[in-house]
Amino acid sequence: MSYLNFHQELKGKFEHLIIAFAGWPDAGESATSSVKYLMRQLEATKFAEIDPEEFYDFTQERPRSYRTRDGRRRVRWPANEFYFWQAPRPVPEGTAKGALFFVGIEPNLKWRTFSETIANLALDLGVKTVFHLGALLDAVPHTREVKLTGSSTLPLLQNALDTAKIGTSNYQGPTGITTAVNEICTRKGMSYASLWGHTSHYLQAAPNYRVSYTLAENISRLLGLPVDLRELRSAAEKFDEEVVQAISNDDQLASYVRKLEDRYDETLADTPMPEPADILRELEQFLRSEQRRNLGETS
Repeated sequence: MSYLNFHQELKGKFEHLIIAFAGWPDAGESATSSVKYLMRQLEATKFAEIDPEEFYDFTQERPRSYRTRDGRRRVRWPANEFYFWQAPRPVPEGTAKGALFFVGIEPNLKWRTFSETIANLALDLGVKTVFHLGALLDAVPHTREVKLTGSSTLPLLQNALDTAKIGTSNYQGPTGITTAVNEICTRKGMSYASLWGHTSHYLQAAPNYRVSYTLAENISRLLGLPVDLRELRSAAEKFDEEVVQAISNDDQLASYVRKLEDRYDETLADTPMPEPADILRELEQFLRSEQRRNLGETS
């Protein structure tokens, strides 16, 4: 049984799939906002979606009603949508030829079937690596560079993350849909990488454009996506200005942030973080070597 509704048939292969889920793995809506920005800048096209009927308890993940411009009432169901982007030919050296994107909502039911649906579509379209972007709440000060953590099922890619000082979480316990997707993609022979931005837990504003920009800047540079990030960078700078203003008017919160800064700086004293411009250099080199190898296999 197919749980996919297709809007058009794709031709060609896409090496990478970038995914983000709203909700628990999307603190401050940072990850989904990042992926949506990339899709908008690249003018990505929706080509498929997962039918929500089998995967949601609609008393928990409620559909939303809205009114159209002509006054009609409609229902907006939980959406899990696939998009594609293909670069105009000829493709400049160092630029991606294309990519798939997925933005969804963690389902309530049938996680294995849901994950299989994503993995099978990716496999059918030639995907070799699935990149998950996420965001989590953490006791980190907003006055420091955005903290990143990540992991990969591919040893060489994991070594590159380690070299870039992108730590791997040792968390064990209740998990989210991204872990289920990871497991099934790996079982089907695709590599999987996850990059998480850490959001200051005392900031309630969403989207957190500061974290969104960091995720978008890293993944676009990593995969060679020709994206203009100036608009998102400007939103991040405006976000920072508003946070500074809000905290300056709250002495108790300002004192708490200073304590976080001291604790954070002490933690990093013996393990300095790399410069943002260099944070994924090892990953870039790895993926470029993979692209050259793949070209050699198909020539």
